[in-house]
Amino acid sequence: MTDLNSIFLLLLPVAAASGWYAAHRSAKRSGGSVSSQFNTEYFKGLNYLLNEQQDKAIEVFLRMAEVDKDTVETHFALGNLFRKRGEVDRAIRIHQSLIARENLSDGQRAQALLALAEDYMRAGLLDRAEDLFKEIIQRPGKHERALGYLIDIYEQEKDWISAIEATRELSNQTGESFDSVMAQYFCELAEQTRERGDYSAVIRYLERALSTDPGCVRANLVFGRIYEEDGEYEKAIQAYKKVEDQDIEYIPEIIDNLLSCYARLGKPYEVMPYLSDLVEKSTGLSPMLAQADLIQRRDGDEAAELYVTEQLRRRPSVRGLDKLIDVHLSYCAESARDNLMILRDLTQKLLENKPIYNCVTCGFKGRSLHWQCPGCKNWHTMKPVHGVEGE
Repeated sequence: MTDLNSIFLLLLPVAAASGWYAAHRSAKRSGGSVSSQFNTEYFKGLNYLLNEQQDKAIEVFLRMAEVDKDTVETHFALGNLFRKRGEVDRAIRIHQSLIARENLSDGQRAQALLALAEDYMRAGLLDRAEDLFKEIIQRPGKHERALGYLIDIYEQEKDWISAIEATRELSNQTGESFDSVMAQYFCELAEQTRERGDYSAVIRYLERALSTDPGCVRANLVFGRIYEEDGEYEKAIQAYKKVEDQDIEYIPEIIDNLLSCYARLGKPYEVMPYLSDLVEKSTGLSPMLAQADLIQRRDGDEAAELYVTEQLRRRPSVRGLDKLIDVHLSYCAESARDNLMILRDLTQKLLENKPIYNCVTCGFKGRSLHWQCPGCKNWHTMKPVHGVEGE
């Protein structure tokens, strides 16, 4: 549906209701003389809408709203329409004029405050919008929409404590669980305090993340990296291995760290049974490629070639083929080297600039792992790409 059709559908019922209401009130007050004027204006406005002359229709309905100051719904519709059209200044003026009225009901005043706050959000005036949303949620009743906007503001401001409080209140009002989102906020707090070097606070926030959402992969990844930085490699390995039970799709995020930890412990090959188990369980390639590297170092090129070939038969992939070519190059005859180099250039071009992650909600793709999708702003929806050119 086009924007024009959307605007038409939005204004048509509003115009009808406003025209009837204004005519009805005017008829009562003046015995019908003004009613005729309203009916004329009302049908003129409808005619403009039907002929797709939006600007002229808006002018007519604005005049109707100015003649009768009680046409609150017309003001709301026009203000919201201006915001959708990008004319935020006009929307702000209309909603401010509504709030200035003394005869608004509590419900109408709350609606006007919410509309004005949304105008401020659209205009990028986050401080003003935040103040109004806070005022709204202090009123009796449920304010799910205002809380949702407040959470958006807190996320943009990286005010994670306030985001947690607002999300808890939203959960109370809706009955929905937002534990996985709040766990991400605790992880954000952990990352913030980690940058400041306050490691006791980091541990505390990570523990809160896991107690809020036991499936929070990110918390164990950060735990593992902290232990690894401190030289506590056994603890780091334990933290990394917990990811498998939380979400096996994130296994590629721990492979390099696991290899590093085992190597620093002087036990580089003790990880191989674990990798073999992952190869059987996981649909990803990273455990297999890591295992192939270790086999090549421990048992030689031919053993690695046999292993990769067997795995490629089970799970064809460009990355696997690239690894097989790499193994061949390490011991092939000089006559075959040129052909293998051509093949490797081809596989690497196929992999070059390919997205590594995609959002399972909106499809956003990228080469970096974002815990909050840059596209749809949902949390924990970016996953490694699978398939012939991915994991």
